[in-house]
Amino acid sequence: MLPLLHLNRNLRSLNRYREVLAVLVSHGFGHVLDELNLDYYIELGRRLVKRDNRKRELEKLPPQVRLRMALEELGPTFIKLGQILSARPDILPASYITELNKLQNDVRPVELSAIKSQLYQELGAPVNELFSEFSPQPVAAASIAQVHQAKLPDGTTVAVKVRRPDIERIIETDLDILDSLSSLLENHTEPEELFSPREVIREFRRTIYRELDFTKEGHTLGRFRDNFHDSPNVTVPHVHWELTTDAILTMEYIDGIKISNTDQLSAAGHDLKQLAHNGAKAFLDQVLVFGLFHADPHPGNIFVLPDSTLCFIDLGMVGHVDDDLRQQLTSLLLGIFKRDTDLLVSVMLAERDRSKEINTTRLKRELSEFIDDYYKVPLEHIDFFKLITEFIDLMRRHHIKFPSDLMLFSKAMVTIEGIGRQLDPGFNLIEEIKPTAMELMQHRLSAGNIGKETTQIFRSYFDVLKSLPQELKELLLRFNSNNFKIDLEHRGLEKLITDLDKASNRLSFSFIIGSLIIGSSLIIQTNSGPQLFGLPALGLLGYAFAAALGLWLALGILRSGRL
Repeated sequence: MLPLLHLNRNLRSLNRYREVLAVLVSHGFGHVLDELNLDYYIELGRRLVKRDNRKRELEKLPPQVRLRMALEELGPTFIKLGQILSARPDILPASYITELNKLQNDVRPVELSAIKSQLYQELGAPVNELFSEFSPQPVAAASIAQVHQAKLPDGTTVAVKVRRPDIERIIETDLDILDSLSSLLENHTEPEELFSPREVIREFRRTIYRELDFTKEGHTLGRFRDNFHDSPNVTVPHVHWELTTDAILTMEYIDGIKISNTDQLSAAGHDLKQLAHNGAKAFLDQVLVFGLFHADPHPGNIFVLPDSTLCFIDLGMVGHVDDDLRQQLTSLLLGIFKRDTDLLVSVMLAERDRSKEINTTRLKRELSEFIDDYYKVPLEHIDFFKLITEFIDLMRRHHIKFPSDLMLFSKAMVTIEGIGRQLDPGFNLIEEIKPTAMELMQHRLSAGNIGKETTQIFRSYFDVLKSLPQELKELLLRFNSNNFKIDLEHRGLEKLITDLDKASNRLSFSFIIGSLIIGSSLIIQTNSGPQLFGLPALGLLGYAFAAALGLWLALGILRSGRL
């Protein structure tokens, strides 16, 4: 029987579950689902896709292409999941990352009547009272929302981002299914893996719910405006809070040129090399100075205004870099620039899995080889995506896991480098990073910053010493009252427990079947009770139940492949 963990047991969820499995089977991933023991639904999925004429053609495509196509067919939740996974080279191979970066998020727009109804429901007034003009055709339509140009009664042009009606219900159903599948996958993941499928889905749930709440995006836009308030090269749309809710975001309309449209930019007289430099500097400031960065800076989210100012839009997905992570990132970059393997090792060991043994000598040797591979290569010939992928693969081999925000950063860096080279073929992101990283390192080593960090360290130790007597007293009281407990957590035994549970269930069924056969035989021997075909009906009924249960048990064992 399918263990639908945390899955709503309603018809809609079950139908969607079958649909998801059918799409995965049709795209050639039935063998993966077989390993999860989804027997009944796999067979149903195979029956559903027999009528699909595309199946043979799909089987000829590489698996990463089939995965991307399956996610696109499954809709908004799975497209977003693919976009998140495309920032996780610690989970997927480089070929999958490259393919998932092609995921298309453009969909057919929602009918205007549904958009007007959504606006009325959220803002409490009809569209003609809220706006003097409202474009019936959306400027952009994506899986979660679409954007319409409009004018306020005072003539101000705005962009109105409207969440698609009923999208929350769709996403909630899909998240229940992903929770269930991730729990099953967790039981088939090797203990030494650095990531947990359930942890990935929990992080994804948090990310997509943040993206569904437009007030959070509005506040992020406000933070970006404050961060770049004094910058002559960067701007961010202003939010009209009186017309903004969880499902509606009304902001300043940006009339500019997409940064990828080099022909229009050149015709408008913009300096493409300077734009590449300004864009890289703006992104590095987001990461290394402000600690809040645009996690999806693709060309459609960056516009160039007539005065060459860069404008970042669509801030639903952002990454965060706290002070500790910023220092680690700066040290990593400088360690690579200076070929300082000792500095790299010290930073990387701070993030290692403490339960794993790490060969420091081997780690240093591999880091030296990694740096030497790129040391004499001209900057314009360095493939930044390959560099990042190889470095993360090195970390994975040594059981070193960095936060997911660092993975978002690496993906965003690759995107920024691609935009920069499109604007300027001689652009190199490493050249742009080095001055900023050096400046931050100088700041870290300044007398003022060292004094500040020393004060924080002394304060932390003082707080520990201050609380130590009370904690020791509580510990001794627990010892004296026999109330001292140690919680032990087993790891890697989940599969064994599941197998034992299945074995015990099969034994129980066998006992029940045997009891039914013995009881029915005794009834037949006594020849008592109502007769059917000249034999006691109750005995025949017992035999029938025993046969049905025995057949069910036999089929279950055969389908599991373990006789």
